[in-house]
Amino acid sequence: MELRIEDLAARSGVRVDTIRYYQGKGLLPPPRRDGRVALYGEAHLERLARIRALIRDGLSLAWIRRVLSEAHAAGDREPLLSALVEERVGERTLSRAELAAEAGIPEALIGAAQAAGLVSPIRVGDEERFGEADLQMARAALALLSAGIPLDELISLAVKHARATQEVAEQAIELFDRHVRKVGGADADAAAITTAFRTLLPAATRLVALFFQRTVVTQALARLEGRGDDAALREAIAATESARLEVAWK
Repeated sequence: MELRIEDLAARSGVRVDTIRYYQGKGLLPPPRRDGRVALYGEAHLERLARIRALIRDGLSLAWIRRVLSEAHAAGDREPLLSALVEERVGERTLSRAELAAEAGIPEALIGAAQAAGLVSPIRVGDEERFGEADLQMARAALALLSAGIPLDELISLAVKHARATQEVAEQAIELFDRHVRKVGGADADAAAITTAFRTLLPAATRLVALFFQRTVVTQALARLEGRGDDAALREAIAATESARLEVAWK
């Protein structure tokens, strides 16, 4: 089967300019050339269907390129990819209005967080949808704002934290790839890798959260001690000794 790009668009339901965009981004292999005519085949149809399915699952084009570049099968998704999608989106998705209503915050605040790169919705067709993690983050942000922290300063600090977290996360993914996922090569058990991912992700999350809490508490105590406020210091030490951080996980 050989198709011109217009025929490929009609068969796949993907617009011509979108096909060219995917091709430019390396998501779609180049067509066969017959003189000046570009000809596409069954493999291109399957790849476009795969891309659309991954977009519906909430993956960004950057993630899709990564998935496709590792030559995953064009049929069923591997278990690890399914686990990633589940952790990214959660059990349900919400519109911006639904997210604002459930979190108890204005939609404009969600827009500000999105503009700052702190919230990253998925696209389902032409609609933006948010996951359970976005809802929990919105509620946490509301608690901080309710305590009197100014919105602009909170967003500025959150942006700094997000940039540092993204860099560390990339390195953490590389560690998982080298020492867990790629151990055993092509014959590695996909189910075992997925089980390891589901075990290690909450462990890593708890490790990061506990380290952050300990660092904040240590620095806060040092500041109180430096001020010579013995009464406040004793109360703070008592509070931190009795406190236990709980990191909820699905």
